[in-house]
Amino acid sequence: MDNSTIIAIVSIITAGVTTCLGVIAPGLGQGKSITTALNSIAQQPDASQTITRTLFVGLAMLESLAIYCFVISMILIFANPFWNYFITK
Repeated sequence: MDNSTIIAIVSIITAGVTTCLGVIAPGLGQGKSITTALNSIAQQPDASQTITRTLFVGLAMLESLAIYCFVISMILIFANPFWNYFITK
């Protein structure tokens, strides 16, 4: 195997692991936040507007973690900086 094949294999595996691990934590966090928000709304229905607004802001922040991991995976697959280094050698 030449260097470009090794870089391709490592990049694809790293992108898969990054996406896999980067989606697990936000998924668990979102599930816990939704559960807590629903329990809070059930206990205090008058505060549902405030709880819902805060929940959506928190979910957006949690989802950004998964998006960052996805962007890193796409960079590793399509715009890997190591490709140019090994192609020129």
